[in-house]
Amino acid sequence: MHDLFCVLLFVLFVVVGGTTKNVLFIISDDLRPQLGDYKELNLGPSFTPNLDKLAGKSLLMKRAYVQCALCSPSRTSFLTGRRPDTTHVYDLRHYFRDVGGNFTTMPQYFKNNGYRSVGMGKIFHPGMHASHNDDPISWNEFYHLEEDYGVKAHRSSWRTVSKAERLKDPLVDELVVAQAKKSLNELAKGKQPFFLAVGFRRPHLPFLFPEEYLADYPTTRIQIPGNDYAPIDMPEIAWNKYMELISYNDIAALNVTGNLNTTLPDQIVKDLRRAYFSSVTFMDAMVGEVLAELMKLNLMNDTIISFIGDHGYSLGEHGLWGKNTNFEDAVHAPMMVRVPGLTDHGVVTNKLVEFVDLFPTIVEAAGFPKLPLCPQRSTQVSLCTEGKSLISLMSDPDAPWKQAVFSQYRRRSNVMGYSIKTDRYRYTEWVRFSGAPNYKADISQVIGRELYDHVNDYQENINLADHHDKVSIVATLRQTLHAGWRPIHFHTDLIGK
Repeated sequence: MHDLFCVLLFVLFVVVGGTTKNVLFIISDDLRPQLGDYKELNLGPSFTPNLDKLAGKSLLMKRAYVQCALCSPSRTSFLTGRRPDTTHVYDLRHYFRDVGGNFTTMPQYFKNNGYRSVGMGKIFHPGMHASHNDDPISWNEFYHLEEDYGVKAHRSSWRTVSKAERLKDPLVDELVVAQAKKSLNELAKGKQPFFLAVGFRRPHLPFLFPEEYLADYPTTRIQIPGNDYAPIDMPEIAWNKYMELISYNDIAALNVTGNLNTTLPDQIVKDLRRAYFSSVTFMDAMVGEVLAELMKLNLMNDTIISFIGDHGYSLGEHGLWGKNTNFEDAVHAPMMVRVPGLTDHGVVTNKLVEFVDLFPTIVEAAGFPKLPLCPQRSTQVSLCTEGKSLISLMSDPDAPWKQAVFSQYRRRSNVMGYSIKTDRYRYTEWVRFSGAPNYKADISQVIGRELYDHVNDYQENINLADHHDKVSIVATLRQTLHAGWRPIHFHTDLIGK
């Protein structure tokens, strides 16, 4: 009965002049803005020809920021269009429908509006605790795909996989591609438009990839970060022990602690970076196969394509490995959206955008009415957004826009780090935080502050928060941070640079 109602809704939408554009929504796990089109950031030698080609026909957002540098909080945020302090998801153990509200997700929205909603791979963070096994209400069909390298993988943080091994036991992203192709062929035969979500596992640990990809990254091309130390005057609360990496036997055997200002041996750093880059190129090849199938089925001109990484990743910068921080390396991630007829010749913007902007953008691009802005308290509001549609930037990448973006990360159970990024600065405050049921930050109890000048110190090596000549800047940024995202959303001229 519900499916029939959805189809009737879609027919009504077409009759009144709507569109039938499909949506292909692609996610990569733990992906830095490491692509060819981000080369001026000098983050590494990644080779990504397929994503570079897609970027050339998309709105490419070079300064896109996640709301939390951890899989489940980030994915929950951009899939609901709401920020972590609304979803109340700060870890891998809580489900937004239990702790935040019965919010409509992006795939659920399209399903409710007559689309066939199909997902595969890692979209929501998997498992009963984080998503009740991929939020079943969001999908008409969902395919849970896993590789059989789990036990073997934990012996090492990375390794290559031979063709013979893959024929017997394909890597998970190869399984995802096979299912994506199969689903595309089935969806192409149907009369409904579709929302197809394809979630790739790489380059997430362990770095498993076909052996031939190492050839793209000779050791001589791999550099060790020049800032393998914590920022000068950084508050200790900002640091994160890289326990995920240490859980692998090869790293644990080094007896590393992950403590502040400790590093891995140079050769291990090079090996890990080389394996990460190889995993990125493998993932890019998988994206290429999906896009090629879309082209083969003559669906390219009828399909909105979004590609994102769920957050960034540190590869030895500051001695850190992984996400779990508010540093630029962790919260800056790639984002591009292709809308046929709007971005055909490629549009590049350097405006500050956020991942909560993605949901309202795709809805508007598909021809539906704009999502309403969430009220101050939206627990009981099923459909709204705390982001801003990016459609205006597709026609004018320099259009007036918000001048700050917001990220956060919970440290321990009672400290929250709130971070604001402006054109020039990143300012972060670590404050006392009470969890359920109040979910309240006490901004009067500041445990640590950070200020980084991205014009003179893009790598964030010197914390300027307590420098006497930065008092007025800190005061302005502090006021903006405490005022939150709403004034920025409505008044783009509230703050300076």
